[in-house]
Amino acid sequence: MGRIGIAMPPQGTKPTVKRSVRLAALMFAGLLAGCNGEAPPEEAKPETKQQETPPPQAEAVPERPALLLEPVDYEALPGWTADELSAALPALLRSCGRLAKQPDDRPLGPDGLAGTVTDWRAPCAALESLPAGDDAALRGALEAQFRPFAVSNAGKREGLFTGYYEAELNAAERPETPGATPLYRVPDDLVTVDLALFRADLRGEKLIGRVEGGRLVPYLTRKQIDAGALAGRGLELLWASDPVDVFFLHVQGSGRVILPDGRSRRVGFAGSNGHPFYAIGRALIEEDIVSRQESSMQSIRDWLRANPEKAAEMMQRNARYIFFRPIDGEGPIGAQGVALTPGRSLAVDSALLPLGVPLYLDTTWPASDKPLRRLMVAQDVGSAIKGAVRGDFFWGSGEAALAQAGRMKQQGRYYLLLPASVAERRDRAS
Repeated sequence: MGRIGIAMPPQGTKPTVKRSVRLAALMFAGLLAGCNGEAPPEEAKPETKQQETPPPQAEAVPERPALLLEPVDYEALPGWTADELSAALPALLRSCGRLAKQPDDRPLGPDGLAGTVTDWRAPCAALESLPAGDDAALRGALEAQFRPFAVSNAGKREGLFTGYYEAELNAAERPETPGATPLYRVPDDLVTVDLALFRADLRGEKLIGRVEGGRLVPYLTRKQIDAGALAGRGLELLWASDPVDVFFLHVQGSGRVILPDGRSRRVGFAGSNGHPFYAIGRALIEEDIVSRQESSMQSIRDWLRANPEKAAEMMQRNARYIFFRPIDGEGPIGAQGVALTPGRSLAVDSALLPLGVPLYLDTTWPASDKPLRRLMVAQDVGSAIKGAVRGDFFWGSGEAALAQAGRMKQQGRYYLLLPASVAERRDRAS
């Protein structure tokens, strides 16, 4: 999915390079750091010059920080007794339902951080027996079944929390307006290579490209696709009236499409062309088009719409291109493969934290100092959501959600809730 929220790194921060396939750079939130739905659900799975083709682009994978867990009491969770916990129960049950389909011995998280599926059977059963809307009952069940741990990056508990939302746009099943922009399905010539199949130390890294003359080469760029490189292949899923809306749909990775007759359809991330994400929001600030103080999702969108000729060039700087698939039923769908719950689903770095686990978030409301403290569930990921203490808050759909997501760039911390059986093993091992 996944994600909008403008956040700038400290002045003078520069990326470092450890290996050619490892770029240790934290992308910015939203347009400065779009999640754009990098991991699909588990069930989903310039002109080219006549010269030697460069090697395929590798997916950028930052160096991983050290995730540390410190056991704490529930009294240490700010606002724990004030949260309307029952609003998180649907998200908890969706994740439990997903885990119920997995083998008992399947480890959850890197190195089995959250134990195995077996450890979650009893906690999930306890949650499933609860009545809806009963905060006290859910609080009691969580305190009986789970133990909280403060999460830190090598001892630093504070991190960045941004927001994202489900994009909405108008589209049709046919190109009804001149210049309509297509949403494409995954092309049949797109090839994804899991590098871990060739070298164990490249776990989590991949190459995306296409075969040309017996060689794997980079896939088409946004500029090439915008120029019609995929036209005539029957890949069009829908046709949108606004290219800026389509661009932000690519950043979000999923969205809700409103058809001319008023019906709505959902589309979700199905794949990408493998090119690195380019933060056009950062470029607009660096080129003094949008000020750092006034930068937001809305201001960037307004500038692109008001300057269509310049907007096309600016958007094409982001060579990354997203392909979509239709989604039936509830949505949007997060990386865990379940429908996200507005205000209760969080995107995290799944290389460090397991999907499906409860997290208690302690941060502030967008562009304010007002505390925002609530139980969340890790159900999504994003290309810019990297780090031990880093999260992307799902606000829901439409303009109201955009208003919150577009302004969210807050400092905060969170606490991981692990099953009591997992906590006891950690105690014995320490």
